Amino acid sequence: MTWLLLGLAICSEVAATLSLKGSATVPALYAVVVFGYLASFVLLALVLRRGMALGVAYGIWGAAGVALTAVLSAIVFGEALTAVMVLGLACIIGGVVLVENGSRVDHE
Repeated sequence: MTWLLLGLAICSEVAATLSLKGSATVPALYAVVVFGYLASFVLLALVLRRGMALGVAYGIWGAAGVALTAVLSAIVFGEALTAVMVLGLACIIGGVVLVENGSRVDHE
């Protein structure tokens, strides 16, 4: 259940961020921006309340949000997604995996 909540927090944040870009031409999307960010922070707080370590939860939330936003903005808005950007995203994701695996060592 904790991972599901974290996934929903990530999806809410990405939807809000993409809507922020879209709100330049469709002002009604500001409602999605406000609701998405609010939902994301509430869901992230629930994840933390359920016991996930802050560094792990925030790292996954942040890295997945950056990666999904970059990929989806390329698809939805036609923004650039270069090989260097993909390498950077892979480094971010790799760092989060290391943080998450490092936190397991402390609990064992």
